[in-house]
Amino acid sequence: MTVLIITHSQDNESIPLVMKAIEAQGGQAFRFDTDRFPTEVSLDIYYTNGRKRQILSAGEQKLDLTEVSSVWYRRIAIGARIPRAMESQFREASVKESEVTIKGMIASVKGFHLDRLPSIRLADNKQLQLQVAREIGLDTPRTLITNNPQTVKEFADECEQGMVTKMLSSFAIYDKQGQEQVVFTNPVTTSDLEYLDGLRFCPMTFQEKVPKALELRITIVGERVFTAAIDSQRCQRAKDDWRREGVSLINSWEPYDLPEDVEQKLFKLMAYFGLNYGAIDVIFTPDGRYVFLEINPVGEFFWLECCPPHFPISQAIADVLLS
Repeated sequence: MTVLIITHSQDNESIPLVMKAIEAQGGQAFRFDTDRFPTEVSLDIYYTNGRKRQILSAGEQKLDLTEVSSVWYRRIAIGARIPRAMESQFREASVKESEVTIKGMIASVKGFHLDRLPSIRLADNKQLQLQVAREIGLDTPRTLITNNPQTVKEFADECEQGMVTKMLSSFAIYDKQGQEQVVFTNPVTTSDLEYLDGLRFCPMTFQEKVPKALELRITIVGERVFTAAIDSQRCQRAKDDWRREGVSLINSWEPYDLPEDVEQKLFKLMAYFGLNYGAIDVIFTPDGRYVFLEINPVGEFFWLECCPPHFPISQAIADVLLS
């Protein structure tokens, strides 16, 4: 069996972990770094008189796409190596045509897809996530998405324990050295409410501040559930967003037994979006509530495998891809 892995050359340890698990079971894994297309990777798709030929070539490696048994979509960065010195309108056209070509290629592979791209894109919609989560009975935070400063001030009065703000997109800015600065979840102070004019240029998401006893990272692969917990409140900089101190807390995650009824609701959420894989963030409150925050259909897992609690997530992914 041959597995096509859609990723890019800067992806993390999760790729070799899954490739090793696939090969250990006698399968073959072909890594397609999409940032190398079309400058270093070639694709031949040929249709004529009822015959079809689809060949993906990366150096000396060649893959006949008709022989692919399954696809794992991880990351995408099509056209990233097209020279930026190229005239902008031609570069934009090249990137767009390359994206259309590769997305069409992915869609046309007849093998099993761990998760199809349309399902992933649907699940990327965090507004829809919250709506569906509420409908299936999951507890969710009081939430406001707006570009209206007055509405934010009114919402702040409803949030007795405070308010945080976050982005619906995976937003980052870059400093003069090109270093990525991720925009984390941040608390909103009373003084912040006097400086909301920027909302007219960019809407933002505001949520009530939910008390935390533990933060849970729940990784679902097929029918398997891997739940890890961390006490983020013991670290001042991690209180609002554990990712801010993700490196220093990396060995602090522990296995956690998620209640059966919460698991079943999460499976319903996965089924709604047609997903076999999802990385889910949940808050366990001091009064025993499980508050759903979001699901990432291509979320990270490698640190939960390489560090405590050493979950065999890559093996679970390989099992689904090969079965």
